[in-house]
Amino acid sequence: MTGTRIDFSSATPAPGTLDVRWIHGSRSAKHNTDPDIQVHAYNEHTVVLRQNKAVDYEAPFLFLLFGNERAVLLDTGATASAEHFPLRRTVDDLIGRWLDAHPRQGYELLVLHTHAHRDHVAADAQFTGRPGTVVVGADRASAWAYLGLSASDRAARLDLGGRVLDCLSTPGHHESAVTFYDGYTGLLFTGDTVYRGRLYIDDWAAFRDTIDTLVRFCETRPVTHVLGCHIEMTSSPGVDYPIRTPFQPDEPPPQMTTRHLRDIQAAVAAVGDQTGRHVFADFILCRNEA
Repeated sequence: MTGTRIDFSSATPAPGTLDVRWIHGSRSAKHNTDPDIQVHAYNEHTVVLRQNKAVDYEAPFLFLLFGNERAVLLDTGATASAEHFPLRRTVDDLIGRWLDAHPRQGYELLVLHTHAHRDHVAADAQFTGRPGTVVVGADRASAWAYLGLSASDRAARLDLGGRVLDCLSTPGHHESAVTFYDGYTGLLFTGDTVYRGRLYIDDWAAFRDTIDTLVRFCETRPVTHVLGCHIEMTSSPGVDYPIRTPFQPDEPPPQMTTRHLRDIQAAVAAVGDQTGRHVFADFILCRNEA
């Protein structure tokens, strides 16, 4: 049985909600009562997941997007163990429920990454051998080649079956970084390039170019939210949580706006040639190289 083809291209951006209290850790592991993975439906075809800080302090956000022919999982989190971080089981359950509502034959799963750091790829192996699944390596050569990106071709498109993602090469934090724009929801998934926290920059020139690219890109498209993969700031402007903290009870929401992109662009210009840590209200630029 095959269900009705879903229209992902008209009446966009499709509505969704991020009105949710995210799990944010516990004072100690023995006080942890949170699920290993929090699951929030942004809308019927878009899911946001967050890893429990008691499992790994990085507590990354992951994203599962459904198209007519395949779903894509962006990142696999910070923990390899399926016992402690049952990502495969969670994703299988979500896909099963989606297919119950929208029957499809031969539905596939594609696993991609925002970049290749450990806390975004650790559970890749959970999907090894899963039928109808392609796991693309997060390293620059593998990821960019699969998406059709290169040093000269900075943008490509990925079709999930009527739901098309724009894929932008966005190095600076990491050489392999990719930002994904979902025209169906207007969500911009920026990985560790842009989020409410410490923006670690390994290649300053590349990062500056990336932020300029994102600002220009967003000037021509409706962007509902900018979603990175972490929260490290508190709700007090310019104040971040200590590295490796297991408890963040005073988090701001993860979603940012295109104004924040322009704020980062202005901050990069203000920092100029200065290395080190540069504190701003919603983010901290941590420049690691000259």
